[in-house]
Amino acid sequence: LIAARRNKKHVERQDFLDAVDRIIAGLEKKSKIITEKEKKVIAYHEAGHASVSWLLEHASPLVKVTIVPRGRSLGAAWYLPEERQITTKDQMLDEVCAAFGGRASEEIIFGKVSTGALSDLEKITKQVYSMVTVYGLNDKIGNISFYDSSGQSEYNFQKPYSDQTAELIDKEVKLYTDMAYKRTIDLLKGSKDKLAQVAELLLEREVIFKEDMENIFGARPFEDREEELKRAQEVSQAKRAKQAEEKEKSEEAALREEAESLAKERQADIEERKKQAKGEVNGAEEKKAEEESKSTEESKGNS
Repeated sequence: LIAARRNKKHVERQDFLDAVDRIIAGLEKKSKIITEKEKKVIAYHEAGHASVSWLLEHASPLVKVTIVPRGRSLGAAWYLPEERQITTKDQMLDEVCAAFGGRASEEIIFGKVSTGALSDLEKITKQVYSMVTVYGLNDKIGNISFYDSSGQSEYNFQKPYSDQTAELIDKEVKLYTDMAYKRTIDLLKGSKDKLAQVAELLLEREVIFKEDMENIFGARPFEDREEELKRAQEVSQAKRAKQAEEKEKSEEAALREEAESLAKERQADIEERKKQAKGEVNGAEEKKAEEESKSTEESKGNS
């Protein structure tokens, strides 16, 4: 549809990218008026997200960053989440820092923060509370989960823990968020010049991609998750191939053993038949000799 609206004869890569933007973020708000000052704040906010996710090992890999208004969003940094079966505490904390990247960038560059981090703060709050109360990833609360998979907790009129525990949970959540925010601030301060490069490139182009981040920061020093999965797949395939080969050899050995056993049985049967045939021949010869002897004796008697 996008390609057709542009009177194109072929669908191009940019049309697919625009279609993804349309589905995920909504219609582009070309009529939305944004001042240069606001646009700069948005650019540094999104650059903060992109920079922190690039610098942290367990943050989701960046796909693109944009400051084009779409739907209710004034800008967005999009990532390709890793296919994890389980998630560790370090991975969750890296994700929290990546979510703090926008607000931390605003504080570093402008000395004040805006309301633009609402969705980030909502995500952070839910994630950190789940770390403490659901997944048992807090030392003071311990290996306890207040999650109820049966859904019966919806009908309870009180929490399954005391007021003291509730107070401790709030303290631990604040401790985690404060630590993550400080870590994010320190991380961006150490790469402030590159953060500025990303923001200025966003102001110039409005959309940047993974390749642009590589040009500014260099390749990520961490192992690519795709490469790790590819290597794991290769190991799995090699293991399956080896198991198939061993199974084939085992089946061949079993068939060979069965063939040898049948051959031995056949040979034994042949030998037995030979013995039986030889016995029958000997018996016939003895009977014939006996008859001849008896005939000779009868002839002598008649004479």
